[in-house]
Amino acid sequence: MLLDTSVSNQTYVEDCEVCCNPIQITPVFEEAELINFEAISIDQ
Repeated sequence: MLLDTSVSNQTYVEDCEVCCNPIQITPVFEEAELINFEAISIDQ
């Protein structure tokens, strides 16, 4: 997974490589350093 460190707060949806269910990804960067990462399953 590639993350854009130039955007401090971002949220996007990516499909799980194993089960193909969508996952909401929310990384938070401060001065190009990852300070928080959250991955939540989106049930269908």
